[in-house]
Amino acid sequence: MQTIRFTAEHQIFRETLRAFIRKEIIPYVDDWEKRGEIDRSIWKKMGDMGLMGLNYPEIYGGVDLDFYYSLVLCEELSYCFSGGFTISALVIQFMSAPYLLKYGSDELKTRYLKPVIAGDMISAVAITEPGAGSDVKHIKTTAVRDGDFYIVNGSKTFITNGYYGDFFITAVKTDPNQGAKGISLLIIEKNTPGVSTNKINKLGWHASDTAELGFNNVRVPISHLVGKEGEGFRYLMDGLQLERLTAAIHSIATADSALQYTLEYIAQREAFGKKIQEFQTIRHRIAQMAADIATTKAFVYHCCDLQNQHEYAVQECSIAKLQASELAIQVVNQCLQLFGGYGFTEDYKIARLYRDVRVGTIIGGTSEIMLEIIAKMTIDNITYQSGKSH
Repeated sequence: MQTIRFTAEHQIFRETLRAFIRKEIIPYVDDWEKRGEIDRSIWKKMGDMGLMGLNYPEIYGGVDLDFYYSLVLCEELSYCFSGGFTISALVIQFMSAPYLLKYGSDELKTRYLKPVIAGDMISAVAITEPGAGSDVKHIKTTAVRDGDFYIVNGSKTFITNGYYGDFFITAVKTDPNQGAKGISLLIIEKNTPGVSTNKINKLGWHASDTAELGFNNVRVPISHLVGKEGEGFRYLMDGLQLERLTAAIHSIATADSALQYTLEYIAQREAFGKKIQEFQTIRHRIAQMAADIATTKAFVYHCCDLQNQHEYAVQECSIAKLQASELAIQVVNQCLQLFGGYGFTEDYKIARLYRDVRVGTIIGGTSEIMLEIIAKMTIDNITYQSGKSH
């Protein structure tokens, strides 16, 4: 297993990014959390810094860097103590816009991808429905051809950036009789007549806008088809590996941020005449968390190296997502315990981390789905290539 070796340029980027986060994000996080809305100006500031297009070609306004820069971005954003803000950023750059880059027409890239990279537009990906989460093949939202338009009817739910975002890359059934082969991707703008949005009140991720979407006879130009009709399921399966990898990075970085935050607390807090960090049972608990984070992080980094080499690493990304998200919940839970009663108050950020981290085993495919993918590859010898099973 190869270990990532960050160059001097990567380290300079990390320090520059940290300074940007300290100035432009950290001071506003608490306000965004309370309002349930992220100030749109931050996306423009990030776009001006090149942070919204790290892995995108220069022709579309990106900076065309290797994936290790994206790894650094995911990590550092995860240290801002707001899973809601972090996931909104990750959805834009790693979970929605890549479909435009890989499959969108030149017209779509000019109209939507360029503004996203510049920070002028907010994108979302709309797949999940009230009756179809991980089982994408059974989505019911339809898109019926009518001349130069598709008429879209249906609904989506749990869509990050769905309320304040500008457009959704939407999974629809263009041929309901063809199962997975009848799924296509359409760009649907939020302000299109017939589109309705309803903000969801969530346990955590308060800064992000998660929404239910409704489509009532929405007319979408056929030019808004992303890629080829009927190829949407394959496109989605391709995209899930990057989605799960960035979710894994976010989870393990969140666990590490919780541990570092806790170390600061136990170094100051006293009980029975000595610092909490001096009690052996607590020292060993901290040591075990540090060991677990280090070993899981090493595997996540291995997956990042595979991503940088453009490997389609289904099993590895599934393992990384499973292990990192489950571990993050365990670590944050134990860290909150070390804060005692203060951990149960909003005065300390560990409470927010506790709420935010719980969804990690659900997004991008639940832990149960990850286990089934791993089981199929381990027991049934199923292999995956470019989103197709063999």
